[in-house]
Amino acid sequence: MFAVSASSLMRPVETWLYPASLGLYCEPGDFYIDPPRPVDRALITHGHSDHARSGHAHVLATAETIDIMKVRYGANCAGDFQAAELGHTHTINGVSVRFVPAGHILGSAQIMLEYDGRRAVVSGDYKRATDPTCRPFELVPCDVFVTEATFALPVFRHERADSEARRLIQSIARNPERTHLLGVYGLGKCQRMIALLRAEGYDAPIWLHGALVGLTALYQNLGIDLGDCRPASTAADADLIGALVMCPPSALMDRWSRRMGEDPVRVFASGWMRVRGRARQRGVELPLIVSDHADWPELLDTIVETGAEDVWVTHGRDDALVHQLSLMGRRARALALVGYDDDAE
Repeated sequence: MFAVSASSLMRPVETWLYPASLGLYCEPGDFYIDPPRPVDRALITHGHSDHARSGHAHVLATAETIDIMKVRYGANCAGDFQAAELGHTHTINGVSVRFVPAGHILGSAQIMLEYDGRRAVVSGDYKRATDPTCRPFELVPCDVFVTEATFALPVFRHERADSEARRLIQSIARNPERTHLLGVYGLGKCQRMIALLRAEGYDAPIWLHGALVGLTALYQNLGIDLGDCRPASTAADADLIGALVMCPPSALMDRWSRRMGEDPVRVFASGWMRVRGRARQRGVELPLIVSDHADWPELLDTIVETGAEDVWVTHGRDDALVHQLSLMGRRARALALVGYDDDAE
């Protein structure tokens, strides 16, 4: 295990890694992590748009994250890309940098930084639950742990994702005449839900809204087996009756959904479905509590397991998490970084 030294000769992490106007900045390395606006050198934890932006001159990220960025923003969305192999140590101006699996989505990584005898881990977004579409979270002991707080309230305790997938399959079996319209976020949640359904034995074609097709095809091209997935635009109306159709959450109630018959079962897979009011607001009949983020117990357990002396909270319910950690006798503070969306998981 990484030993935390109390040597007074070591510079505190906050003297060389700190929030700046363009995001979390490593001064000796002269790079930003997940900057919200274009910079010269950016290290990217994963491909979600609030972490991976276009326009950077130089990008260091996992190969999968680079592929995702190119699909979302175009092949020339950065000046140049360098692929970071998980577990390999890069040295940038004397700063040791290592990308470690975060378990969030395909290609997601925590970024471990070591400088002047101190270690910081910038976790990005992460989860501890099993996900067949990405590598599992890897715990890295550290001096400073930078954590998200998307679901940092005691009410948020996620269900087992495989059980939620079975609930959907059971609903399809009970309602063979009704189309099931499943709202999912386009990167990560969509492909994870397909993989979970396939693992539970659902082998019928799954129809996709056009906004989900490109990234799902990328997952399949990168070796993730998702079975028979088809663009909904190629289906006859009769093909969709009684079928499973996946779409972005915004399409659950819009004009596009009228193709699904008069009475589709509207489904939404999200950690936010723990809040019944959110399900009612969206007209969701079957809420599935499936999240790609850590829930409250997982956040606390992870922080304790890292052994970090200091915890920095980047976004989400930072006040609740900082308060709880103070009750646990740990130093914690909110970084108040801008540009991260804790709603669109």
